[in-house]
Amino acid sequence: MSTALEPEQQQLTATESTAWRGLLRAHAALVRALDGELEQTHGIALTSYEVLARLAQSDGGRMRMCELAESVLLSRSGLTRMVDRLERDGLVARGSCEHDARGAFAVITPEGLDAFRAARVTHLDGIRRHFVGCFSPAELEAMSVLWQRLGAAD
Repeated sequence: MSTALEPEQQQLTATESTAWRGLLRAHAALVRALDGELEQTHGIALTSYEVLARLAQSDGGRMRMCELAESVLLSRSGLTRMVDRLERDGLVARGSCEHDARGAFAVITPEGLDAFRAARVTHLDGIRRHFVGCFSPAELEAMSVLWQRLGAAD
């Protein structure tokens, strides 16, 4: 039995390729722009901001490390290194889980909450300028529906 692909399966159509590469380029450009603005204005990388945002918006300003890693799309080891840096900067503290000795929490500090609130203005402004402002309300609504189809809805 042959596992070779049929000729039409070996490459994307021009439309498929343009759509896929456009998504990748747009994502990279948006992340680069938002990251640069947050770094320049607040000294916080976009991924650090995302961690602070999740913690600030969570119940009690704390999340289990495994849940936090999943919510910001980082590996557990990547999140551990990130939390180490945020902890060193005084923006996050670690807490133990009373129900599970192996579990650990990341907890936003008052300084972290202040940093998040200051950076949020820059972040939201950047999203509006670099993304939302490029589309009509109808296009944004359509995109919202399309992203849900891929399971990318938050």
